Amino acid sequence: MNKQRLYVIGDSISMQYGPYLEQYLAGRFAYARKTAEAEARLNLPNPQGDNGGDSLAVLAYLSGLVERDELAADLLLVNCGLHDIKTDPVTGRKQVRIDDYRRNLEGIVAQAQKAKVPLVWVRTTPCDEAVHNSRPDMAFHRFAADCAAYNAVADGVMAAVGVPSIDLHNFTTTLGPDVYCDHVHFHEAVREKQAAYIVGWLDGNFYSSLK
Repeated sequence: MNKQRLYVIGDSISMQYGPYLEQYLAGRFAYARKTAEAEARLNLPNPQGDNGGDSLAVLAYLSGLVERDELAADLLLVNCGLHDIKTDPVTGRKQVRIDDYRRNLEGIVAQAQKAKVPLVWVRTTPCDEAVHNSRPDMAFHRFAADCAAYNAVADGVMAAVGVPSIDLHNFTTTLGPDVYCDHVHFHEAVREKQAAYIVGWLDGNFYSSLK
């Protein structure tokens, strides 16, 4: 049996649970993710490297893959939101306004449909607002209310077209208060649990139908 191919486009949270995800999927899915090399071939503006970046960057990257017929995947796992909600502490302006976020997500869905690759959305993980916004080295703020609002927008976009979502946000909140290694990233043990949660979801919802 040939292994099915899972392709991941996501932020630094996905980069950190990614090695565990690849390990746990061994024998079932062949794991791949956005890389700086793949991005370079697309010659995109504002390169993000392995990080998916905000929703506009994800849309641009995915559109490039689809246009060049380089999305070699049987299942596409996508998240973006933590970069979108970055907030200028002086002006209050978001990196990506919420209406633009909605349009970008609709574009991501359309690109997956164009490529005929099933899409699974991953809800944006929480951040420690108090620690994040009190750090003098941070050039931007993040707010829990924005995370909730952008997640709600994503929920609506995905539900409208029947794209399933993995609720990594709420799962992570069940792991207790001592989950952060900084203001937004998680301890190694949490990353491992996040990967296990995603694998459990994939096993229950996709693996049996794809094998």
